Amino acid sequence: MSGVLEGFTTIGALIALGALLAHLRVFDLSAQVVLSRLAFYVASPALMITVLQDADVSAVLSRNLVATGCAVVTVVLLYVVVARLVLRQDLADTVVGALCSAYVNAGNLGLPIAAYVLGDAALVAPTLLLQMLVLQPIALAVLDVAVAEHRVPWHRFVTRPLRTPLTVGSLLGLTLSLSDVRLPRLVDEPLGLVGAMAVPAMLIAYGVSLRLGPRPGSGGSAPVLALIVTLKLVVQPVVAYTLGRFALGMEGAPLLAVTVLAALPAAQNIFVIAVRYDRSTVLARDAVFATTVLSVPAVAVAAAVVG
Repeated sequence: MSGVLEGFTTIGALIALGALLAHLRVFDLSAQVVLSRLAFYVASPALMITVLQDADVSAVLSRNLVATGCAVVTVVLLYVVVARLVLRQDLADTVVGALCSAYVNAGNLGLPIAAYVLGDAALVAPTLLLQMLVLQPIALAVLDVAVAEHRVPWHRFVTRPLRTPLTVGSLLGLTLSLSDVRLPRLVDEPLGLVGAMAVPAMLIAYGVSLRLGPRPGSGGSAPVLALIVTLKLVVQPVVAYTLGRFALGMEGAPLLAVTVLAALPAAQNIFVIAVRYDRSTVLARDAVFATTVLSVPAVAVAAAVVG
């Protein structure tokens, strides 16, 4: 559990720093937008290149990916059905809510947990690649269509993932990994420095929002938030475990990995995406906050039951 606690402590410290800077009026809400844009357009793509160029791509074809992918699809479909038919959300709000329900914090929580709790940092690679190369590009393409003032031509929709900075960075990193090519040091080191800004920028921006934005839970979205928390911390890990054990015959460390990683909280970059498109920003912030707090016991229970 030390890796879990270390991961959550690091996140909490940077969020608290953002809230403190906002309280001291060093940052305001406009600074939150600037930090979010910096993370979205510059730092996160650089981070994806540096992370994925060293990833074990063969892990993508493992049963780990199948169980993780099926759990994600199940949760997304459940949220979309409830959001559209019961909650009557529009398309953009539905996409943000679906991301909150299924997109896990595989970076700054998944990596330390995989390394310190599961004993192999490579176990988080399938989740990272699935989210960065499949889930996120599709979500961003749909968001572009949803917020567009005019109908988006089909060719722009199809090629949208190739024009998204995060997706381009992920594809470049994956290409480097597949070709077994390393970037020259003069390129790799500056890229690493820029990428290192991604997670701190996201978390500090999030802390600014917590201090200066509406208080958590004040946005009138309690039923939606309850749905997201249930899907994220209960349904997703249960589906991943059930499929992994009974349909795919997984056991031991691989089964523990898919279950524990599925129980991680919603990722901070969902909040960055919500700010970028100016849709469901408060809901995204509250979902990250609630799932991060509640995922501590969720991860502990998952590890205890499966382990």
